[in-house]
Amino acid sequence: MSSSAQNKTKTRAQVRAELAEAKAAGEVTYGEQEYPPVHRPHSDKTRAQVRAELEQARAAGEVSSGDLDYPPPLPSITHKTREQVRAELKAAKEAGEVTYGEQEYPPERRK
Repeated sequence: MSSSAQNKTKTRAQVRAELAEAKAAGEVTYGEQEYPPVHRPHSDKTRAQVRAELEQARAAGEVSSGDLDYPPPLPSITHKTREQVRAELKAAKEAGEVTYGEQEYPPERRK
């Protein structure tokens, strides 16, 4: 063995100590129990704090209620008028930056 491989080997006592720590932390399963073991997250927040955060998220429209609205839509804020957007679209079409279908994806600029 090389000297670097020897430095990375563990003693029997070290392996037994790691196994004991893993058992104490619930990271070892036996037989057909849950695999991989479930890691339970720990939080320093109280139930009331979590509920308050949930209410804030609901008020801000950040919580979805199923697959139909996932991810929740972000409010669109624009300062352009409808006519400005139409003019930008017309310019993009004339420059060849807008295509239809999948034939020219991604769109290439016309020369």
